[in-house]
Amino acid sequence: MNHNLLNWIRGLVAGDRRIVGVLVAWPIWAVAQSDFQGATHMVPFEEDTISYNKTPSTGPIARLQTRMDRGEIKLKFDPQSGGWRDSLLEALGISPKSQTLVFSKTSLQRERIAPSTPRALFFNDEVYIGWIPGAPVLEISEVDAKLGGVFYTLEQADTARPKFVRNNQCLECHASAKTMGVPGHLIRSFKTDEQGIIDLITGVSEVNHRTLLEDRWGGWYVTGTHGKTTHRGNLVGKAAFQKAEEKPNYLGNLTSLKKLVDLEGYAAPHSDLVALMVLEHESHFHNFVTRLHYETQMAMSRYQHIRYLRSMAEGFLKYLLFIEETPLKSKIKGTSGFADYFAALGPQDRRGRSFRQFDLEARLFKYPCSFLIYSEAFDLLPKPMREHLLRRLHEILTGEDTSAEFAGLAPDSRRAILEILRETKTNLPDYWRAERVGGAP
Repeated sequence: MNHNLLNWIRGLVAGDRRIVGVLVAWPIWAVAQSDFQGATHMVPFEEDTISYNKTPSTGPIARLQTRMDRGEIKLKFDPQSGGWRDSLLEALGISPKSQTLVFSKTSLQRERIAPSTPRALFFNDEVYIGWIPGAPVLEISEVDAKLGGVFYTLEQADTARPKFVRNNQCLECHASAKTMGVPGHLIRSFKTDEQGIIDLITGVSEVNHRTLLEDRWGGWYVTGTHGKTTHRGNLVGKAAFQKAEEKPNYLGNLTSLKKLVDLEGYAAPHSDLVALMVLEHESHFHNFVTRLHYETQMAMSRYQHIRYLRSMAEGFLKYLLFIEETPLKSKIKGTSGFADYFAALGPQDRRGRSFRQFDLEARLFKYPCSFLIYSEAFDLLPKPMREHLLRRLHEILTGEDTSAEFAGLAPDSRRAILEILRETKTNLPDYWRAERVGGAP
């Protein structure tokens, strides 16, 4: 049996025995594009080396709570516009244009989620916020640079001292084979019935930029145009899926959801497909960085080196550089203005180039290197792993690496990525600044 498949089965059983039935529907391409051997094995993050439960977070939500306690920031409660929702988005610098809508019953407050009351998700580079109309709490998660995903609730009650409450109950779903065995985040795609209850044997348990578009967005509303490419979004119940088989793109290419759901009271009338695609890339990147962080800590504690983690590091670099990204077959366009907003965030080099610039015709981004290379989570990787990744990345981008694994990264893309990083990432080693003898590609 394929070793990656065997490890996936082991991790699946360890992480969630309820969905072993998904095996019969698991697409073959997913096996070929696994992260690394053992990627789904659970990491003992509650033990002393990591001490996840005992270690206070220092992430963006923890920092915001500190500023709130000091009186430096005051959230505003507005019962007419989602309680704390809009004020919290503003305090964290999260745009309402990032809103995506999921109607499958897959969260802490699943009983309140339905096709008529989808959960709105908002995000930036470090924080995810879930809001459901009428729900008693906001669901919030942050990416702590050392701990990975840390989960909170914020009670939707008007009080002078709102408090984020860390909620490890979320780890029942958010620490499993589907999150690379660490506390993390996941995007899923399942068929649902008319109430939003998922059919566990019909879906993809973990979606990222490698997933075929036709397998994405089951249980989600989707606004945007995508030509002849199909997806599973906007389809509620067996009859809708049957109609989509008879008429491809039935309920596809929607620029408005007015005929499907009443979004009065939501922050935006969109569930932008470009935002969805960025969210899918980002969530898995965060899980991968967390896994690298944990594994490096454990390796250094046991062996004082990271030589056993080389295949894991190579897998991460492939993900960072979109090596196995599913190519787009049609032009993609969102509806909320998220693409323009996101692209303007930069940083940009002197030629105006940025890793946030979109392509949306052949691939997601114009320059295939993740914008999260600037993130705190990447920069605070343990020194041996960070130095190894930067050395290998330099070898790949300068053409010193000629391995088949990275052969799909075109010379012009390598050159552009190298130049952008040299100008925009300030904490690179000195050897990045000089042109390699013999010339870069």
